[in-house]
Amino acid sequence: MLLAAALACASAGGVAEDAAQLQQRFDHENDGVKKAKLFQKLGDAQFEQERQAAKANDFVTVGLVMEKYRDNARAALEALKKAHPEAEKHSSGYKQLEIHVGKGLVEIRDVIITMPEPLRPPMELVQKDLQDIDVELLRMLFPRRPGEQPRVAPDASTPQKPAGPPEKQP
Repeated sequence: MLLAAALACASAGGVAEDAAQLQQRFDHENDGVKKAKLFQKLGDAQFEQERQAAKANDFVTVGLVMEKYRDNARAALEALKKAHPEAEKHSSGYKQLEIHVGKGLVEIRDVIITMPEPLRPPMELVQKDLQDIDVELLRMLFPRRPGEQPRVAPDASTPQKPAGPPEKQP
C-alpha cells in the first residue's frame, strides 16, 4: 500500500513537472505549426492536472489550469494566423488545434457539472472563449459553406448586384 501511495505521488509530481516543461517549450516556440502541435501534448498534461485537482475538490486549481489552457489555445491560434493566415490552404496545425480545443470543450463541460455553483461563472466564461476559438478555427478551415451568405467587411460598401445581361422592361 505504501508503495502504491508513493508511486501515485511521484506520478502526480511528474505530471506537474512535465506540464511545466511543456509550458516552457510552448512559450518559447515561435513556429505556429510546431506551437499548435506542441499544444496537443501540453493540453493533455493540463487535462491531467485538471482531473487530479477535480478529484481533490480543488476547483480553484481547476479554474486556473483551464484558464491557462484557454490562453494557450489563443496563443497557438495567433501564432498560426501569423505564420499561415489562409488555414484552408495551409491546414497543418489548424486541424490539430481545432481537434484539441474540441477535447477541451468536453473537459470543461464535465468539470462545470461537478463544481459548486458559485465557482461556475468563471468557468462558463472560459467555456465561451473556447467555443469562440473553435468556431473561428472551423470558419478558417472551411470558409465556403453552401447556403451561407458571404460576410461583408464592416468598412466595405453595400454589395453590388452581379454584372449580367440587362433586365428587360415590359
